[in-house]
Amino acid sequence: MTTRNNTDDALALESQLCFALYSTQLAMNKLYRSLLRELELTYPQYLAMMVLWQRDRQTVSEIGEQLTLDSATLTPLLKRLEAAGLVTRQRSRQDERQVEVALTDQGRALRDRAESIPESVGCASQCTPEEAAGLRDALHGLRRRLDTP
Repeated sequence: MTTRNNTDDALALESQLCFALYSTQLAMNKLYRSLLRELELTYPQYLAMMVLWQRDRQTVSEIGEQLTLDSATLTPLLKRLEAAGLVTRQRSRQDERQVEVALTDQGRALRDRAESIPESVGCASQCTPEEAAGLRDALHGLRRRLDTP
């Protein structure tokens, strides 16, 4: 039986960019799960709330575009946020096909409780703000290149 040097093996797990991203995503999700437990939000719900905290009253399609989620994935998530009293969903007066999502007072108040999360993530990652920004920008660039046909 022949063993290959892992650094020379194109199929070695530790050589794969996809596995580095995947395993890092798992670790990041675990961290966020613990931080978001107090807010009673899942990570995808937190992302949707961040979109609305940035600009209230958006259509489902606008939110989905920013989160790169389709409405079939986003609608159940938004329904759970509505059931929790954090958002309202209603048909647009201008276009009945569109559903507008808006924060409730409770949803706006949750923002104050969530403000410490980015700092907690920064502490856990042990990255300087510059390192974190560099990683973020590199990942955004990679995603753009992968999305370009």
